[in-house]
Amino acid sequence: MTVTVFTKPRCPQCEATKRQLKRQGIAFETVDLTENPSTLEQITQAGFRQAPVVITPDASWSGYRPDLIKQLAAGAVKISADAKTQQTVLA
Repeated sequence: MTVTVFTKPRCPQCEATKRQLKRQGIAFETVDLTENPSTLEQITQAGFRQAPVVITPDASWSGYRPDLIKQLAAGAVKISADAKTQQTVLA
């Protein structure tokens, strides 16, 4: 399973997401959006407005979502969610 976490520097939600993925034993790749402006533009055009953005083969969401990470670890997540209550924005 390929999991990609799109992050930005000094982002507490990004760090919490990476810690939770590690804790759940989920391998992932990290992409720093500040080093990839074209990727940031694509993520923004896709409707994501905050970091981190997590993309899996069957799901995508933004913000720190430990509930979805646990579901992912259990193999039960197949959703597209945007956690609008988080405070970190991409731009």
